[in-house]
Amino acid sequence: MLIEKYLSIVIPSYNEEKNIMQLYNELLPVLENICSHYEIVFVDDGSKDSTFSVIKEIAEKNKNVIGLSLSRNFGHQIAIMAGLQHSKGDLVVMMDADMQHPPEIIPQLIFEYGKGFDIVNTKRLDSDDTGFFKKVSSRCFYRFINFLSDVKIEPAAADFRLMTRKAVNAFLQLEEKDRFTRGLISWMGFKQSIVEYNASSRFAGKSKYTIKKMFRFGMDGITSFSSKPLRISFYAGIVVFLIGFIYAVYAIISHICGNTVPGWTSILVTVLIIGGIQLLSIGIIGEYIARIFNEAKERPLYFIKDKTK
Repeated sequence: MLIEKYLSIVIPSYNEEKNIMQLYNELLPVLENICSHYEIVFVDDGSKDSTFSVIKEIAEKNKNVIGLSLSRNFGHQIAIMAGLQHSKGDLVVMMDADMQHPPEIIPQLIFEYGKGFDIVNTKRLDSDDTGFFKKVSSRCFYRFINFLSDVKIEPAAADFRLMTRKAVNAFLQLEEKDRFTRGLISWMGFKQSIVEYNASSRFAGKSKYTIKKMFRFGMDGITSFSSKPLRISFYAGIVVFLIGFIYAVYAIISHICGNTVPGWTSILVTVLIIGGIQLLSIGIIGEYIARIFNEAKERPLYFIKDKTK
């Protein structure tokens, strides 16, 4: 299958010096078999190893390879944005550099695009070596976010997809700082499809998604597409208030009847419940205020430290 479209491959990377060359060697024959005009845009997201040196080495051998080095680690979602902003293709495929997004799936994405889809997403199938914690946490996260959000996000979705230039240009108009790409893609609309794939094992290195980053990623997903947590805290406050009012009436009646007994249990439970609800509500409000503050600063999404010629 040979297409006439100009194809861009956007690859964000962070500390992937041992994977970049392997990915390039597997990706190149796939691209040469499906198109005559292509570019590969590597985005080094402030790596601390020799990732960008390997990218520059590849770019010196292949004029179709472009390398961008960001001034620091701005995060995977921002690196994707940087790559898309510097891509020129009629079709753009975004994929990770850790070898878990198989290059051989790209022809399937293009075939699906040929059916008239503007965005072709992918869904990762759990493999035997996928940890139990990751399986359970992933399923719970997507169920939770779909419960809270008005925008449906496909479970097990990956940031491995094909987009037409029309869809990319629409995506680039979304300039928010705290980005949750999977949610933004769903929110955009357009005609979308899904291709399932089996993820390969990581060729080298370790996953960059620590528990802390996964939690932050989840918070971005929830707060970007839902105001329901604010409403939940409001409703919880009403419930606690009603319970407190009923308890107050009970306490007054008991006092009048002379049935009151000195004790700390009821006071302690009441204080803990009310205090917990207050702290939870303040935390939720604070999370939204932090996002407003981040947007209000209007700082650039990233800075480019270096690029290939």
